[in-house]
Amino acid sequence: ILRRHGVEATENVWRRLESGIQGRIPETPKPGDPCFRKVTNIVVGGNVDAVKAAATSMRKNGFHVLALTSGLTGEAREVAKLFAALAWDITMHKIPLRKPAAVVAGGETTVTVKGAGKGGRNQELVLATAIHMQQIPHYVFASIGTDGVDGPTDATGAAATSQTIKNALKQNINPITYLENNDSYSFFNQVGGLIKTGPTNTNVGDLIILVVS
Repeated sequence: ILRRHGVEATENVWRRLESGIQGRIPETPKPGDPCFRKVTNIVVGGNVDAVKAAATSMRKNGFHVLALTSGLTGEAREVAKLFAALAWDITMHKIPLRKPAAVVAGGETTVTVKGAGKGGRNQELVLATAIHMQQIPHYVFASIGTDGVDGPTDATGAAATSQTIKNALKQNINPITYLENNDSYSFFNQVGGLIKTGPTNTNVGDLIILVVS
């Protein structure tokens, strides 16, 4: 591969690769390998730090804040139901927070792709959540990838408000059709809501924020 791409490597690198091919050294260095003697790995930030920072910022801006979790997982469409339920309870019952409220979460959802559309897990999460929250009068919901990339798109995620689905329907755009085709990027590209930052050169998972006012 190195030769094919014209990559220059030192003699030590070639010897190491040849030794691996011949089985004299394991493919992956194991704990205790001499190569680790001068190596120290320090984690300077993670998803929980992003969640805490976002929660602190929202609190400073006057919101009642719930830092929900930094370990959110699951199918994006199912996770959407959780945030819709939270928005409903905040709006109707003042639980778990009073308005203005902000729920912050982190982690990474997944998408089981069945359609031929374009999108990413964050965009799909936002679209699915917006569909479930059509009865919530005042909200903003956003989900982003901290690396600046969401799926095979140029967006890092998306944001929706209480007007998103209404605006789509006015344009004869059926949000459910786009969701079923895993085409969240095309939906937000037409209706508005794509978030584009470009690559951030770091990655601590996804950040999700629900605001209800």
